[in-house]
Amino acid sequence: MKRKPPPSPFEAQRKAAQRAALNALRRARRSAEKAGVSLSEWEGKFIESVSERVKTHGRAFGDPELGAPGQALSAMQGRKLKEITAKARGEEPKRRWGKKDRS
Repeated sequence: MKRKPPPSPFEAQRKAAQRAALNALRRARRSAEKAGVSLSEWEGKFIESVSERVKTHGRAFGDPELGAPGQALSAMQGRKLKEITAKARGEEPKRRWGKKDRS
């Protein structure tokens, strides 16, 4: 009986990043539904398309320069996911760097 070779550490790290990204996407959607916050049409499509790409391809971006190797989401996708999660929690959106409040 032949033994299966142990998975490489890189492969294990990539699978862990994939699971973490899928869990974060599910958590964002669930917390928005639970809080009664309606996500915009764009945000709903974003969560659906990113989760579908992570499930089928293992990551949600095609260009390797957009994200770190072994990561499932690019830097901008991670940032948008954090913004959606903050909106679902009812937190005030953070000011972008360099923009002043002109009230």
